[in-house]
Amino acid sequence: MSHRSPEGTEDTAGTEPTYAGHTEPQGGAVGLEKQDDAFPGETRTDVKFSELVGQTHTAAVLDPLAPPVLSVSNLKMYFPVKSGGVVRRTVGHVQAVDGISFEVPEGGSLGLVGESGCGKSTTGRLITRLYDPTGGSMIFDGQDLATLSQKEMLPLRREVQMIFQDPYSSLNPRHTVGTIVGTPLRVHNMVPKNKVLDRVQELLEVVGLNPEHYNRYPNEFSGGQRQRIGIARALALQPKIMVADEPVSALDVSIQAQVINLMQDLQKEFGIAFLFIAHDLAIVRHFCPEVAVMYLGKIVEIGDRESIYSHARHPYTQALLSAVPDVKQAVIGGRRERIRLEGDVPSPINPPSGCRFRTRCPIAQEICAKHEPPLLQIGQRHKVACHFPGEIGQHPTEPLTARLLGVDNAGSPDPGATPSKDLVTKPGYDDTWFDLDTKTFGRA
Repeated sequence: MSHRSPEGTEDTAGTEPTYAGHTEPQGGAVGLEKQDDAFPGETRTDVKFSELVGQTHTAAVLDPLAPPVLSVSNLKMYFPVKSGGVVRRTVGHVQAVDGISFEVPEGGSLGLVGESGCGKSTTGRLITRLYDPTGGSMIFDGQDLATLSQKEMLPLRREVQMIFQDPYSSLNPRHTVGTIVGTPLRVHNMVPKNKVLDRVQELLEVVGLNPEHYNRYPNEFSGGQRQRIGIARALALQPKIMVADEPVSALDVSIQAQVINLMQDLQKEFGIAFLFIAHDLAIVRHFCPEVAVMYLGKIVEIGDRESIYSHARHPYTQALLSAVPDVKQAVIGGRRERIRLEGDVPSPINPPSGCRFRTRCPIAQEICAKHEPPLLQIGQRHKVACHFPGEIGQHPTEPLTARLLGVDNAGSPDPGATPSKDLVTKPGYDDTWFDLDTKTFGRA
């Protein structure tokens, strides 16, 4: 029996549809999920994720003074493409992640959004070292996770945990819940062997499940309850950072709200930082004070919630946000126009030269094919990788990055221009940034 909702679980960025067939969740973030499925003949009202989640929890708040718990710099992951035949040779590489940089604040959360295939999940698996990176660094607790061997990584495994996307396949159906949640405790010797069961029951209670159900199997639980089991397993080792890879995409909208509220409670209680990977911009907006937008292995825009959702400067980010349906605007009129991107996403084996988004960008010019735009800081907590950054309908006609790159407006070398030294992409934000109005570097 499937617990997936027929609506609202599409793999589409930014959608927040109304959902019919769900009642208000009972018991907040820790209530048992007896209402996970629809009941025939029940009277229902249309609900939205933002309304359900807002009943008990407000949106997460950014702490600008929080130090980074994870600092990622120029991270790359290239998967080799092998030829056929007896002797298999490497004939190319899938550039899944190609030089991204960001920071996750201590006790905070960073949202990572973008289309399917842009490299979000690969980034999460690199941070947890399920993949060995091709290049770059991941500084965590004073150590570079990218350079550690599997043996050296073992003591750090307890500090970096992951919540997987599919609650149906991420739990071993042959193991009981007690074994699933208790195994990390035994492997890392977190508690004495005679105390493991007590700790497992405590964790199940923390995530809103019946502690007496430790001897049940995953198939006896609903989708939301399975995801809670996955959260309990990740929480068992008391990590400093969790990578949440689409943790609610397979769940009903009312259960999505409960799980997000639960994660907020755990974040506040245990000070856990989150790298939150998702397609749904409404969920990311609520849970993450900072958001990074990826396209074809690159971060094209990153900033705080207000900068991304209200003042997006990159054409791709603007297209994603335009796909979010606004029910209120549809009723009163004046609904914003949907930006429809033409063409398909290029192959990561052979990405376009220069800006990777240029083949689908409505404002691309000659310079976009010749030079990759730098991830330029344009505000106190806002970066964008575009030669023509601007709000919708207000993009400049001439590239703002030409002088910084030492080229003319067509992207050809300019003998009279000197490339700027401030274009090195670093994790985090500087005290100075490029002002789009004055076209000079300054500070507030």
